Amino acid sequence: MSHDKLIQIIAGAVMLVLLAGSGVVGTTITESSGKHRLVFADTAADNDSPEVGVGIAMGAFRGVFVNMLWIRANRLQEEGKYYEAIELAETITKLQPRFPRVWVFHAWNLAYNISVATQTPEERWQWVDSGIRLLRDEGIPQNPNDMLMHKELAWIFLHKVQGVTDDANQYYKRKIAEEWTVALGPPPPPGPEMRTRDEAIAAYSKWLDDIATAPDSVEGAIEREPLVAELIAALEDLFGTEAPLDILRRFAVHEELHRKNMSDDRLGDILGVIDENELDRIQTLSRLMHEPQLENAWHVYIAYLRKRVLLDTYHMDPARMARYTREFGPLDWRHPAAHSLYWARLGVERGLGRVEEQNKTDYDFTNTDRLVMHSIQELFRSSELYFDFLEFEQGKYAYYMAMPNTFFIDSYGEQLEDVASRGGIATSMKRTYTNYAAGFENFLQDAILHYYRRGDIDKAIEYRHKLLTWPGRNINDWEATEKLAWPIDQYVEWEMMGRYTSPSLYVNQISAALMGAYTSGLLAGDQDLFQSQYNWARQFHAYFIREQNKTPMLASPETGRMENLPKDFRVLAGGVFTNLIASLSEDERETMYLAAPNELRQYAYLILERELSESMNQRAAEGEGRPFNEVFPPPVGIEQFRLEMDALRRQQQQQFNIDVK
Repeated sequence: MSHDKLIQIIAGAVMLVLLAGSGVVGTTITESSGKHRLVFADTAADNDSPEVGVGIAMGAFRGVFVNMLWIRANRLQEEGKYYEAIELAETITKLQPRFPRVWVFHAWNLAYNISVATQTPEERWQWVDSGIRLLRDEGIPQNPNDMLMHKELAWIFLHKVQGVTDDANQYYKRKIAEEWTVALGPPPPPGPEMRTRDEAIAAYSKWLDDIATAPDSVEGAIEREPLVAELIAALEDLFGTEAPLDILRRFAVHEELHRKNMSDDRLGDILGVIDENELDRIQTLSRLMHEPQLENAWHVYIAYLRKRVLLDTYHMDPARMARYTREFGPLDWRHPAAHSLYWARLGVERGLGRVEEQNKTDYDFTNTDRLVMHSIQELFRSSELYFDFLEFEQGKYAYYMAMPNTFFIDSYGEQLEDVASRGGIATSMKRTYTNYAAGFENFLQDAILHYYRRGDIDKAIEYRHKLLTWPGRNINDWEATEKLAWPIDQYVEWEMMGRYTSPSLYVNQISAALMGAYTSGLLAGDQDLFQSQYNWARQFHAYFIREQNKTPMLASPETGRMENLPKDFRVLAGGVFTNLIASLSEDERETMYLAAPNELRQYAYLILERELSESMNQRAAEGEGRPFNEVFPPPVGIEQFRLEMDALRRQQQQQFNIDVK
């Protein structure tokens, strides 16, 4: 055999081996690219722009073409041509779905630029929500480890929805509250068994754990509870096959009706149903929900639906939501900051999972970590949430009040220590404290002021000590250091002087004063303390409302941009009073109600009558307890006050003019 022939044979053999190897490797690469979504569009849909088809046809030169589109999209945005820029962004995301900055660019245009070009709160919300859904439902699933996209989604929730810069922010907050009341139901109600942080975390964790451990499929739900099959058949007979969210909405509405002790005879008026057949169906549903033999079937089926909605619609993991609750505090998912915390924290965790020694400096965790802590700060400021879901479903103004939640005070410091412990990833321990020192100092100052105004002087002193001894405190601010050593009364007065323009301070101080008036005053039998705190809250509230309503807003002229408190002090004071009563034992409720002045009793009576009278009277008829009016005697002038409140609600409705359907 010649030398040349031998070489040819060897070359042929090598080629065959390489071809075989390439087949194996190619299959592996294809599987991996599919698994990790490292693929491009290879066909254009009928409704795609012509640019999609051109980009696909350019093959290896697609990247050059996308760069040209990206430059053009940026130019269009600079020229204020947002709609044209959105169309190009959609084209780019289809051609290169793993281009995170385009997703962020697209979402920002929707949530910020396009939204403010519309006039009504409803229109604005549609665009803001489109920006949220673009990142949450499309962009992040295709780029699950990209921290930038997680950070931007968290920012929209925290800044656009929870913030006060947008004229329509009050409507956004109500929409989030409505949406997540449907998805998860209301959070565990406050009560005497949930007075400590640990007790609240345990209750909220169980709420989510029940969903996380629910069956993954309808077959699994039936296997766990066979009567689920009967329940599903009954629902399909009534309404046909409905999407999970539609079923959950029906359930949430009827659950709220019965929670408020509203009889089935009022269903038509409350829901605005005129058609007799539809009215019969919803009344049948109401009865179905309260059949004793179906109680567990409802529990299993609703938990299954909520799990599927979280995973499939919102791309959120209920087990992770439960874990974050245990880590940070009792998260109320009706609050926008709960969502900003979820997505920012998830971004950090996924980023940490990709960090190696050689590339850890390439990842900037600082801004994303900062969003986690800003979220905790907002949860402290306003996550004790009271929202009338049923009123909003009816298209009414809807009572919405966000109060400080002290269960999140300690969470801020814990998160800061976690960031610092990661030292080399984000930055050094010393630099971490430097980056976050101002934020943490401001947070502790808010805690001091809150507890002081609430009348818990010992707690205020405790947090002042934490601030004084915290190793990251700015020791170069000699004036602040000197003032911290002053008596607590003097320190609070000095701290308040420079912060009268802060909206969060107003909400914090007014609500804290009212809570102190009711707990340390009425409940403890100290009428002087009650009167002092109550009068201070009234005066401070009047000043706040006057100052923050000086400039009317385009999208909602009747609503203050920073109006996180009701304009009418009676509504505010009565709302806080009533909400507090709900968290007390039966004996404490009676004590506080009887000790309250008539104006507080009036407001509380209307709500307590609606929510407690039927059940209390029924128990009294069965020989258990006393009738409602014996425990809560009707206040003087209650019928006139009832008429005044009805007129106020009609006025609010005319001004707000919301069509939530």
